[in-house]
Amino acid sequence: MSAISNFVASPLSQGAVHFADRKLKFESVFGVNLRISRSYENDALRVSRLALGQSSSVAKRINVRMALVDERLARVGKDVAEPSGVLAYDLIQGTLVRWSSMMDKSIPDPPTAVLLHGILGSRKNWGTFARRLARAYPTWQFLLVDLRCHGDSTSIKKRGPHTVASTALDVLKLVAQLRITPRVLVGHSFGGKVVLSMVEQAAKPLARPVTVWVLDATPGKVRAGGDGEDHPAELIHFLSKLPKQVISKQEVVNALIQQGFSKDVAQWVVTNLKPAASFGSSSSFSWVFDLEGIAEMYQSYDETNLWKLVENLPQGVHVNFLKAERSLHRWALEDIQRIHAAEELAVDGGGGVEMHVLEDAGHWVHADNPDGLFKILASSFEGF
Repeated sequence: MSAISNFVASPLSQGAVHFADRKLKFESVFGVNLRISRSYENDALRVSRLALGQSSSVAKRINVRMALVDERLARVGKDVAEPSGVLAYDLIQGTLVRWSSMMDKSIPDPPTAVLLHGILGSRKNWGTFARRLARAYPTWQFLLVDLRCHGDSTSIKKRGPHTVASTALDVLKLVAQLRITPRVLVGHSFGGKVVLSMVEQAAKPLARPVTVWVLDATPGKVRAGGDGEDHPAELIHFLSKLPKQVISKQEVVNALIQQGFSKDVAQWVVTNLKPAASFGSSSSFSWVFDLEGIAEMYQSYDETNLWKLVENLPQGVHVNFLKAERSLHRWALEDIQRIHAAEELAVDGGGGVEMHVLEDAGHWVHADNPDGLFKILASSFEGF
């Protein structure tokens, strides 16, 4: 793994980007350097990984096909710019994409979709689905992000408050730095409110028209399911009582099931465990998230009300709400009626609101029924 502190980027054949040991005028509000780690290639996608840091070492020249944050580097807090920093992300490009954010600004970016996870999730939740989209729509690229306090972004310290709005602003800063103007925003659960907040906070960074998908979330009050169902607030509280390091993932799974959480949720939660870095304890695991920050984020998710935006959409914005047939949350009749009423208002204002139902799916829609979700989302990527 090598690091570059000063370099220049210039276009190469087939859209590759060349990094040399010279100074780069990197026009960004963050003023940080790029660290390059590795590149590899397969039949469908070419992938390289980068991380934003403050290293002073210099590397040999390397060609990269696309810009991705290195999962390992993002965990090392001292190597990451503070206080604003950049979120850990993957940028998955279709085979026909010939673009990098390091290219000349006169070269337009390809159509881009941003995919955001929910509370206690990570960008990896979207990996398989995004690669499927990239194969089906090879002119598109898909930005997968670890939100603040989650995954590899946990080491990139963020100032509070940890809210829906501040999380949305993080993503807006990231797309601005990458010089991306997203045409599609997809957010699951908490991520659904984040993409709505992105629309509310900034008009310029977003392309017009822009399509928004809010997956199994409503703009207002979070309505928890009935008894015996997996409540995120209760899950966060229970996890806060566990030690910061555990001996095995299975012990955590067993403890969660004994506490009344489903096996699926228990197995999903332990994907947030990584081998501990401490010496002499190679068999132990530690959490990759900031649970205190996440608890604050979930409270904001519960309290944030974005109905005003939905009922007064900017021109050119089309918002789609998708309800899972076996949703973890209660979709009140009032919520559904209000969404349908917003459909009429949006037509008059030059925007759009639609309601969809994904059959045979619980709250984790992209895992429960990926085929059905793919078919519903497909229309957003056609015609480019």
